[in-house]
Amino acid sequence: MKKEEIYIRVASEVDAKELLRIYAPYVEKTAITFEYEVPSLSAFEERIARTLKKYPYLVAVSGESLLGYAYTGAFVGRAAYDWAAETSIYVKEDSRKKGVGKALYQALESVSKAQNILNLNACIGYPEVEDEHLTGNSVAFHSHMGYRMVGKFHNCGYKFGTWYHMVWMEKLIGAHSKSPEPVIAFSKLKAEALQQAGVWTQEK
Repeated sequence: MKKEEIYIRVASEVDAKELLRIYAPYVEKTAITFEYEVPSLSAFEERIARTLKKYPYLVAVSGESLLGYAYTGAFVGRAAYDWAAETSIYVKEDSRKKGVGKALYQALESVSKAQNILNLNACIGYPEVEDEHLTGNSVAFHSHMGYRMVGKFHNCGYKFGTWYHMVWMEKLIGAHSKSPEPVIAFSKLKAEALQQAGVWTQEK
């Protein structure tokens, strides 16, 4: 798959069914997410709608296929943390290591900058010893994308009969001034800002 075949657009609730198909194997077969049960379609639709009120929820598309998705959300949730956002990304099983994750994260970062967000934080499951449910690939991916390790919580996640660590990685994407510009809700961003970030608002 060539990079030029992938484009990034804003997700909608209509995408929920296909995105849930991408997410379900992560719940059922991996400890990449610590969620135990696959959410219902209605719950997943609500997650998308709730996220899009303030944060980007992006999908990678090739032809008519959705290859993965990424979004940000509140980091902790207090007002003082407004300039930080937590990232999440999930790529279709047969579309990994083909540039999909990189394209999604580059777009997510560009949109976050347009929102005046300064810090991107990733919460990542991490194994003491790699197994069939969890490897160090996510940490390696984030390192490749410019994130650095900032913290580790030991044996805090239990799934598939195994205790897993959780690590935080961060990437600073803006200058921290004494008077930062207020964060712009994603729903308030102008179409031009999305275009500059390489994000489409609808199907090509």
